[in-house]
Amino acid sequence: MKHVLRFRAINKDIWLAIKAGRKKIETRAATVKYENIQAGDKIEFVCGKGRFSKTAKRVVVYKSIAAIVRAYGFKAINPKVDSAKELRELYYTFPGYRDKIKKKGLIAIELK
Repeated sequence: MKHVLRFRAINKDIWLAIKAGRKKIETRAATVKYENIQAGDKIEFVCGKGRFSKTAKRVVVYKSIAAIVRAYGFKAINPKVDSAKELRELYYTFPGYRDKIKKKGLIAIELK
């Protein structure tokens, strides 16, 4: 199956890190839009007019930011942050993420 993950222009640095292979785990609030992503699925990453595809190696849902940080460490999730607290604050800048994470958790998509 194919899924599209869109990035805001302000987050192009994250998109570029995934494209370059420096960021191998992409996370999203585990909403209905992402709950059907499975290992082996093609993920198309889109930012503005740029796009590329990668394959999901493993997909896991975590109940909290703390749980996902325990599993991967904050640097694997976002190489630009310097602490778990900074990662949490970054998540909360995304529209509605505080409530979405509280309700359904976070999905971690490990990329090949």
